Amino acid sequence: MAHEGLWAQLEKLDGAETARRAACHYLADPERCIVPLLNTQYVVSPSQRTILSASPESPQKAAELLEQLCILAYLINARDIPLAGKLCKAEMLPGGQFFFRGPHSLPLGKLQATFGSRCDSLHAAAQPLGGERCDFGDASTRLLVLPRLPLTIVLWAASEEFEARASVLFDRTAGDQLPLDALLAAVNLTVRALAESAATDR
Repeated sequence: MAHEGLWAQLEKLDGAETARRAACHYLADPERCIVPLLNTQYVVSPSQRTILSASPESPQKAAELLEQLCILAYLINARDIPLAGKLCKAEMLPGGQFFFRGPHSLPLGKLQATFGSRCDSLHAAAQPLGGERCDFGDASTRLLVLPRLPLTIVLWAASEEFEARASVLFDRTAGDQLPLDALLAAVNLTVRALAESAATDR
């Protein structure tokens, strides 16, 4: 089974306390936790080691590997602390300067390729994911990926002088809520969801 180590860690934790820390909904008998990830509700069952979507619009399906990583790592690590309200780049997070390189680089190229020539489409693509419009760059949106993990996507349109640019900004508490590998997975899931939403919206 994938992520056996994470499941083993989660099983050792008190379910109700875990849900409280993560700002998620706790259900008892059988013990489950409902975790919203990018506007989709997932039911996590530690005893059965399953994570299933609970969307009324679609049949129940198992979370994929990246979604499982984000959800399990979040439930294990989440802390009940307020957002700092200050944004930073990935490199400014503890350990981020060395982690977010090479194969661990953020998928900014995909954002630029998808929205660089039509920045205004970012807001329409983000809306089904619960995105809120921001005032950075030529277009920007804030998405609550997990209950204590907002991401801010910022785009600058291509011009005659400059190529399109994209940035992903984190609240300074992001490293308290997820380890860096799970943060990268969360960004990859978010960028993919935005690209899929944009393709549907065309």
